[in-house]
Amino acid sequence: MESWAFHDGSIHDLIQRRHLDGPRDANCRLQIHSSLIRRLSQERELEGHQGCVNAIAWNYSGSLLISGSDDTRINIWSYSSGNLLHSVETGHCANIFCTKFIPETCDELVASGAGDAEVEAGNPNVVWSASEDGTLRQHDFREGSSCPPAGSSHQECRNVLLDLRCGAKRSLADPPRQTLALKSCDISATRPHLLLIGGSDAFARLYDRRMLPPSSSSQKKMLPPPCVNYFCPMHLSDRAHSSLHLTHVTFSPDGEEVQICSDGDFSWLISLLSFFYPVFISRKLVNELEFCKCAAGQSSMQYSPADVSQLTSFTTLLNRGKLASNVFLKGHSEKRSATVRLDKCKKLIQIAKRSLEDGKNYFYGIEACNEVLDGYGQDIGLTLKHECLCTRAALLLKRKWKNDVHMAIRDCHNALRIDGSSFRAHYYMSEALSQLGKHKEALDFACAAQQLAPSNSDVAERVECVKKDLAAGEAERNNKGNDGALRSELRGGRIPSLSDILYRAEANSDASQDGPRSEREDSDYEEELELDFETSMSGDEEHDVEPNILHGSLNLRIHRKSDSARESGGVNGSCGSPSSSYCNERTPYQPGKVIDMKQRYVGHCNVGTDIKQANFLGQRGQFVASGSDDGRWFIWEKRTGRLIKMLSGDDAVVNCVQSHPFDCVVATSGIDNTIKIWTPTASVPSSVAGGAAGPETADFLVAMEGNQQRLCRNREAILGFEILERFRVPEFTEGNLHPFECAQS
Repeated sequence: MESWAFHDGSIHDLIQRRHLDGPRDANCRLQIHSSLIRRLSQERELEGHQGCVNAIAWNYSGSLLISGSDDTRINIWSYSSGNLLHSVETGHCANIFCTKFIPETCDELVASGAGDAEVEAGNPNVVWSASEDGTLRQHDFREGSSCPPAGSSHQECRNVLLDLRCGAKRSLADPPRQTLALKSCDISATRPHLLLIGGSDAFARLYDRRMLPPSSSSQKKMLPPPCVNYFCPMHLSDRAHSSLHLTHVTFSPDGEEVQICSDGDFSWLISLLSFFYPVFISRKLVNELEFCKCAAGQSSMQYSPADVSQLTSFTTLLNRGKLASNVFLKGHSEKRSATVRLDKCKKLIQIAKRSLEDGKNYFYGIEACNEVLDGYGQDIGLTLKHECLCTRAALLLKRKWKNDVHMAIRDCHNALRIDGSSFRAHYYMSEALSQLGKHKEALDFACAAQQLAPSNSDVAERVECVKKDLAAGEAERNNKGNDGALRSELRGGRIPSLSDILYRAEANSDASQDGPRSEREDSDYEEELELDFETSMSGDEEHDVEPNILHGSLNLRIHRKSDSARESGGVNGSCGSPSSSYCNERTPYQPGKVIDMKQRYVGHCNVGTDIKQANFLGQRGQFVASGSDDGRWFIWEKRTGRLIKMLSGDDAVVNCVQSHPFDCVVATSGIDNTIKIWTPTASVPSSVAGGAAGPETADFLVAMEGNQQRLCRNREAILGFEILERFRVPEFTEGNLHPFECAQS
């Protein structure tokens, strides 16, 4: 297959233009370049930890690397020599999950956060810590300690900046009800007042610290403060994902984009431009930009619950328009040769069509379409854009990777915005909705396609197939079983066994998340399951503990709300728990706007860790990298989502990926006790996508398919197998509780 160039241009041209662009801009462009990424290889391995390395970070100048581990130690390494300079005994009694150099302290002060709910720091200014207890706390060490000593009669800390103990949302339209266990937070380098957080639901949240109330006591639970914006891909915003959560959020170097990594799904790029436009751009220009997005057939960057339902709704052909097929977007045709661009895009679409016809290499076909739509989408006419959208939708429906069907729906929707009488868009929309179990809506689109092509045998067959599916669905609803039987047993007073719970989790596996919402998902609002593991290890009890056994009690509670409670919860924003009465409000909940994703990055896998990172590479953030549960780490071109490189990092899992601030160097870590340093020292460049041939291509496709299978497994079943392992303690020594071995949260 023919390869195509990357969008950062030729490195030789960039070097020759240094005198025109200026040395600083040239250095930024050259730091992380596609030609250098393709030569990345492991240069050295840093040894010094005795446990999994859960956190790594460079200092501002890039001369030092700091790491935190399950061994509760912080190590500081020399970048130039790779030597271990300091190994600090932190005093933590559990696994370290975050460590940073404190800015403006000449690298003399560092901060660390661990699973013992403590933050260790020597910061003369401010440190923020995000916790799974639902609070984000601000520690200002100029004010002295904000908390009294442990064991005091009045244990009250007045350092809670964000109280989200009733902040988690099941879907966009639903009010916050449960504790938002925070997993990650970041401060914008260009706008330090902006705070980004991610946690135990699908929504990243942007806060303006200038608009937040003063820090409060942890003893007084507060209502969640309003955020500036939510960020979430549209297809994930209206589905009750009990297990989907965010493991890492970060701002781009220029502060105009955010990268989000999720557990059980892929990584997403989301733009902040729609948030900044109303402030910095005139209304006339905003209207022109909105027209350009509409003409390009792209989804609106901001959406509401009504927009989510509209994505799959059918409107009659009489209400649909057809845009002129020869329209070109402004500003780009004068800069580049339109003929060359169009010829290249046509060749790429032909590659995609061949992949569809051959019934193989769907990945390459989708990559070719991504190159056209994301790489040159503003340089081509609407006719070619419509053709590419329909082709990519068909390829996504054939590949059937995680959420591919939702991506196909977006493409069909955008194609219909270009041409409301498109036969292909109606046909593929019907097929996508059928895969989601939305047979009634699928029939509407299939019938519309039949009106547009009455003599087409394929569409006639599709109409009959959808009718059969619709009839089968009606019959299944009339013969309720499975979950209905278990629910009747619950109403009769029978407490479900562990096998019952695991069976229900299996029935609602992620493998069927692209299907219709099951009755079990709806029941999440009626029945809430809590699993508590409590320990008591005071006095002489700790000396009687047998090795590798943690004594305690396992409590299982099922809360059931009455119909009236459910009604008030839907309106008043109740948390659905007696202990959460502070969340009750008498005003109806009004969901805010959400910013949709701009790009997604696929191929890696994250189902077993809460600390997986997806980070920007380089000072300009032209590329995105993420670790994976298969021991590899992946690099994509940010603009197009095109996979550039796949490298083997750890024996089991790669979690952390950190780019050097100035050099083309990347540090990675994970389950192994070591840190890997990667530099562009390979003698021969290699690429895994965009037409590369040979064994490496086959290997990367096999790896991606394997990761896809992992993503589609039932996450609850995976965690159910390991649920007690997370409480396993290696040993007890001198009465101290040692950290969990290779814990991931």
